[in-house]
This record gives sequence, C-alpha cells and structure tokens, in this order.
Amino acid sequence: MKNNNSIHTWLPMVGLLLGTLALGFSSLFVLWAKAPGMVTAFYREAFACAFTALPIFFMTRKEWPLSGKHVIYAAIAGIFFAAEIALWNTSVFMTSAANATLFNNTSVLWVGLAAAFIFRESLSYKFWLGITTAFVGIVIIIGSDFLQHPKIGLGDFLAIIAATGYAVFFLATQCSREKLGVLSSFWISAFAGALFLLPVCLLSGKPLTGYPPVTYWSFLGVALVTQVGGYVAINYALGHLPATVVSSTVLLQPVITAILAAVFVGQPIVPNQIFGGVFILAGIYTVHRSRIKKPKSAPLEQEITRSLEEA
Repeated sequence: MKNNNSIHTWLPMVGLLLGTLALGFSSLFVLWAKAPGMVTAFYREAFACAFTALPIFFMTRKEWPLSGKHVIYAAIAGIFFAAEIALWNTSVFMTSAANATLFNNTSVLWVGLAAAFIFRESLSYKFWLGITTAFVGIVIIIGSDFLQHPKIGLGDFLAIIAATGYAVFFLATQCSREKLGVLSSFWISAFAGALFLLPVCLLSGKPLTGYPPVTYWSFLGVALVTQVGGYVAINYALGHLPATVVSSTVLLQPVITAILAAVFVGQPIVPNQIFGGVFILAGIYTVHRSRIKKPKSAPLEQEITRSLEEA
C-alpha cells in the first residue's frame, strides 16, 4: 500500500472490484447488441478511440516524437486484439457467456507457453502443474459441451483461439511499452484495431449501420465501460494494491460473468461449468503465481498522474 490514508486504503479496492465487474459485463453488451461479432469489435475500438483521443493527446504530448519501431509494436498488438475480440464476440453467440469469458482468461497459459518454446524461458514445475490443471478443466467443459451440441463445443474452441490472439497482443504490448507510455500504447493499439476491422467488416458484407438504438448503446457500453473503464480502474488499483491481490481478484471475472448472464439473459450455470471452471481457474492462478515478476513500467494511474503534472 502506497498511502496510509484511509481513502487510499478502500478506494483502490473499490476500483478493482468495479473494474472486474466492468470486464464481466463485456459478454452481456455483446449479447445485447445482437450484431455480428466483428461489428461490435469495430465499434468497441472506434468509440474507445474517439472518446479518449483528446484527453490522451494532452496527457501524452510530452512523449512526442514517438519511437516508430514501438508504434509498430503497438499497432501489431492492436490488430491482434481486434481479431481476438471479433472471434470472442462471435463465440459468445455460440456458447455460453460464462464459457467464452472463462476460456478467454486462458491467455496467460498461451503467454507462458510462448515464453517456454519461443523465448526459451526456464519455467518452474508450478507452471507446468498449472498448465496441466487448466487443460483438464478445458477438456471437461469442451467434452461435455460437444456431447450436448457440436455448435456449443465449437464456440468454446473459438474462445480459446481468441485467447491465443490476446496472448500475442500481450507480448506485442510488452514490446511497445519499452518506449511508449501506457496511454500512448493503449490509444495506438485501439486505433490500429479499428482501422484493421473497418475493411474486414466492409469486405465481409457485415453492415455497420441500420441497427436499433439498443445496439448502438451496447456498442458504447462495451467501449466505455469495458474497454476504457474496466482497464483504467484495474490499472489504477495496481498503483496501490499488490499485484497478487489484483490478479487474484480479476480471476473472478468468469464467475461474475456467469452470475450476470444468469440474471440478465437467463443463461443457466450447469455442473460441468462449475467443475471444469474450478480446474481452469486453479490452473491459471498457479501459472500466474509461477511467473510473477516485479513490473518494469509504471502502472496506468502513475502514468496519468505524471502526464497531468507535465501538462
């Protein structure tokens, strides 16, 4: 804890809980939009860019000129993130919101495997124990879903493929952050993602207009509540709370999504989700704990404070 003041004691925890709740609403916004997955992904990125462009410009102008190489890294991250949310949004309509969110959280597993096989990092037995545990849970859920209906199992697989895209996004973002601030990297990534998705939507014949008002409100919600609010709140919490507390709390996201989906869209929570979900979350937690390192860059809240002081 960086400040003993009582406000600084409870406010970060509130931010963490609200941020996790905001992420949990992501799949519900997708369901409420009732639009093709890539269209919702486009508006998520585009609205996030539009509503944050001016404040981010003023808070980061001291960083200019930006490193071209690291701008490219951020753009690559944005393209993979755009592809990831387009696939994930599609999976939400094929499987349950809880399953899609749960499998999307397996991205930490793919990052770890990339570290082992591509970057030749030496990983502990805890990492491999976590990987094995998580994959047991994946097999439990996907196996029972395929038996229930092949389309549901396919939706599960699509969410896992989306998680690998998020892993690439994470690695590329890590590279971009060597020279770019958090806010610059965030905006460039979102802008590149929107630019990537626009022609993809047009070439695939997915309409960008003609939707009812509730759809556009859902687009706005997933952009501002999840894309901006969720991640800002969680990164704010990282500036005041131990990383282990934050990461462990964020793992509640699939649980929160399952509850929200049951309440708001009537999706039941079935035994195989609970049983397999416990294995997956335990595996993710074990993998994460095996790879915790002291962060090299300032959290988002510190970036914002520093930028405001320089403005």
